[in-house]
Amino acid sequence: MFGNKKRGIPVMTTTAEKNQAFIDAQNLYLGTTRAAKPWVLDLKRFRVYLEQKYNAEKAYYFLGAHEGNNQELYDFIQESGYILRFREHGSAMTSRKKGNVDTDIVFSILSKIIDNENFNKVVLVSGDGDYWRTVNYLIKKNRFKKLLAPNRNTMSSLYKRMADAYYDCLDSDYVKPKIQYNANEKAGSP
Repeated sequence: MFGNKKRGIPVMTTTAEKNQAFIDAQNLYLGTTRAAKPWVLDLKRFRVYLEQKYNAEKAYYFLGAHEGNNQELYDFIQESGYILRFREHGSAMTSRKKGNVDTDIVFSILSKIIDNENFNKVVLVSGDGDYWRTVNYLIKKNRFKKLLAPNRNTMSSLYKRMADAYYDCLDSDYVKPKIQYNANEKAGSP
């Protein structure tokens, strides 16, 4: 409490940040399932974690390509609170779809900032060094909240240049138990 209304001291209220999370789904999946000790992320728990820990009102989940046989998975991701974004492919690429969403995420972040979308800071879920310039720019502009790298061993060394306050690893001993799928609990994993 910053003041006392009864004594005539104005009460200062703080407004929570309204942040947005941008998730590189392939980097997240590979960073957890191909770790030295593979583990399964609970998507529902992770969405709650993003909202409660980082005030992420929206969480964009970027996937490489839409495939009809995965519709059940896509429905589950959306029901867990994510906004799905798929990489656009030209008709000539239908049989050779590439799943790299890096430029889509960078474009989405920067276009939201340029268009003055009503949010404060970016939470980026990836350990891919391709985002380094964007992250560095956002830090300088005070628009970056946190990089959440799925795996500390595969996180780009570029991010180790940043202050510890700007990144965390999902496989750490204090984060992983909060977001890991537990088959004995009713939660969410596809």
